[in-house]
Amino acid sequence: MNVQITSRQAPLDPALRAYCEGRLREMAKLLSFSTGVDVITSQERNRHKVEVHVSAKGGGLVIMEESHDLAASLHRAFDGLEKKLKKERAKFREKKRRGGREGKTFKAPAAPVAPVEAERRILRANHYTLKPMTVEEALLDFDAKKREVLMFRTEDGERWAVLFRRKDGHVGIVEPE
Repeated sequence: MNVQITSRQAPLDPALRAYCEGRLREMAKLLSFSTGVDVITSQERNRHKVEVHVSAKGGGLVIMEESHDLAASLHRAFDGLEKKLKKERAKFREKKRRGGREGKTFKAPAAPVAPVEAERRILRANHYTLKPMTVEEALLDFDAKKREVLMFRTEDGERWAVLFRRKDGHVGIVEPE
């Protein structure tokens, strides 16, 4: 990482230069992605302005602070930089955990997966009536209760019949002989 400290309109005190280098050393882990850091201090009348430019591969960060005291400006600028770097690092981690944004990352085509056959199950249903009915009565009961299948006794009371809803929406009947 390339660190450059520049002072304009006034010389920079060696203690403040050491403070800048120390803070950047503390943030070295957060700044691991950056290629260079420029710290620029300037003075106009009673105002001290500090700019911290962090350049990185994907873009950069700029922090600007201004106050009546140079040390306070430096302190606030480095605190702001640390806060922004932590936020960017958290965004990167979250993006990495989610697998990136769709459409922006390349995903290799998945190998074809053999269809998994579902295990056959038998489901019991109580869609029958013991009361003897005509086909018309059974159809009214079938539609009223919105069933898919209805088993009923025919009107003679000895035979069973089944009404079922077909895929085309019509109703079918099975009457064993």
